[in-house]
Amino acid sequence: MAKTTEGKCLCCGGFFSKGSMNKHLQNCIPRKAEYETAEIEKTESYYCIFIQGQYSPEYWIYVDIPANTTLKVLDGFLRDIWLECCGHMSQFIIDKQTYSSYADREFGERSMNTKLSSVLTVSEQFKHEYDFGSTTNLKLKVVAEFNGKKRKNKAKLMARNNPPIIECSYCGSPATNICCECIYDGKGYLCDTCLEKHECGEEMSMPIVNSPRSGVCGYTGGRYD
Repeated sequence: MAKTTEGKCLCCGGFFSKGSMNKHLQNCIPRKAEYETAEIEKTESYYCIFIQGQYSPEYWIYVDIPANTTLKVLDGFLRDIWLECCGHMSQFIIDKQTYSSYADREFGERSMNTKLSSVLTVSEQFKHEYDFGSTTNLKLKVVAEFNGKKRKNKAKLMARNNPPIIECSYCGSPATNICCECIYDGKGYLCDTCLEKHECGEEMSMPIVNSPRSGVCGYTGGRYD
């Protein structure tokens, strides 16, 4: 079973708990320096969004993203860091409205080509779902809005949890693999040594990765890993 970890600020390299990371980011000197500019006309509005696994809150990140970009850009970022395995559909749910990667107007869905600023405000909580067969559910919250220097990157990872410590189901050592056959029986976490002896064989295993989608479908890690 995963143990809650602290996380790393990718601006200054400091380590903080999930609960204190937001406060740290608001005062992080290297982060502030990234957005400083003397030219007001070259600034834009940003959201800082906190994201965690709905059923696995030990996985969490903070992301800075321009307020005038779209939900599609945020969806693409989440796929890159945590989700993408087989091109599954996804959706945001904001104030009971669905914004889908393939919107069906007959069902009242809207497109992800919607600006964040038109549907989100500070303290807004919303959801994201990826893959409607083996769904990975995320909870998101806009924790801050601020102005800063324009940059090329449309979304930037600011902080991320350290990989949770997961014990091998058999010997208690740090696990490195998941058996897809045994995971639902509570015996699916394996270290390299126990994997060699495991009756299901290595062909049924997947690597443990730092994502709430670890062990699901064909997911073996994102481009950030």
